[in-house]
Amino acid sequence: MEVLEEQRGKSTRKGSHRKPPRASTTDPDARIMKMADGGFRPAYNVQMDVETASRLIVGVMATNAGVDQGQMAPMVEQEHQRYGKAAQEHLVDGGFATHHDIQEVADKGVVVYAPLPEIRPVIKTPHGPPEPLPPAVIAWRERMQTEQAEAIYKQRASTVEWVNAVLCNRGLRQFTARGLEKVRAVVLWFSLLHNLLIGHKLRQTSVPV
Repeated sequence: MEVLEEQRGKSTRKGSHRKPPRASTTDPDARIMKMADGGFRPAYNVQMDVETASRLIVGVMATNAGVDQGQMAPMVEQEHQRYGKAAQEHLVDGGFATHHDIQEVADKGVVVYAPLPEIRPVIKTPHGPPEPLPPAVIAWRERMQTEQAEAIYKQRASTVEWVNAVLCNRGLRQFTARGLEKVRAVVLWFSLLHNLLIGHKLRQTSVPV
């Protein structure tokens, strides 16, 4: 509760300081998150980094953050740590594509493909004109308006979304372990199993030279 109260105090969200913090009595590491059915329950946020050609899982992340913002750069850094370099192109969900995130990974040589948000009218304020967009954000907006970018982004459905569905069918629907470290271990075990099965299929289809 003390940790949550401190986080609430640093939050800039409107009205966040008025709501009392809530913590799970069975899993203090879990956080209340909105579910696909519209309800709110203690949960964890799991991210998968999938290579599009092979569908191998090349990076995993489990956090108790209820949003995807700020999680793209750590995954790119994880690729650097594991493989010595990061993929030059990343296809991400719209929740990851904040202006700061896009510019941060662009500085590391990563090109982002993510859906464009709905265009909202610019509201004039007494504080002057809005700040100019970072160069990487301008390039992303221009890129996503091309047919080539739309075709590339469609690969998410048959890669990372497919992997998520496969892991869900294998039982990764609800965590029975408690604590963030144990949850990460569960995600890693599922990922290793997935990669072993994919690797077996790749060896069967490979052609000797």
